[in-house]
Amino acid sequence: MIRKLHHNAYRCRDSEQTRAFYEGFLGLPLAETLEIGETKSGRATQTLHTFYQLDDGSFLAFFEAPDMPFEFKDQHDFDLHIALEVDRAALETMLAKGKACAIETRGVSNHGFIDSIYFRDPNGYVIELCAKREGHDAAMDPASNGARGRLQRWTAAKERATRNRPPGNTGSLRSARTS
Repeated sequence: MIRKLHHNAYRCRDSEQTRAFYEGFLGLPLAETLEIGETKSGRATQTLHTFYQLDDGSFLAFFEAPDMPFEFKDQHDFDLHIALEVDRAALETMLAKGKACAIETRGVSNHGFIDSIYFRDPNGYVIELCAKREGHDAAMDPASNGARGRLQRWTAAKERATRNRPPGNTGSLRSARTS
């Protein structure tokens, strides 16, 4: 059925600035560019769709569509980020390169099963480069890592908090747990 990711697509402010970051800084080659003059619904548009290739054959893609409003904003890591796998040597190299290029650069963060660094692209998206740590495959194995049980506990706690919340209170799960 579903074999693998072909591409993820995001809006961009400027295709050339986006190319400079993804191809020039990250090293992902520009693989294809589509000029779109009409949508499938028949609406005229001036849109450029660009694709940057990863080593596994998948792509990150972007739409520059100046005739279609879009609210660009800096994203918090929890809201939206794109995580790309690299080896440990590349992680260290890219950390130094980001700082040298005066690109917003954070990390190294140890997440237990991966180490990560973070950049912000010209569109405000957070880009994470991560290198697997020893034990990564076991940590990501749903047959033994307890992921489903943690999700079920989370969901049950959220449902309890929602039931016990006074009308009009839109407090978070965290505030419901700590009160």
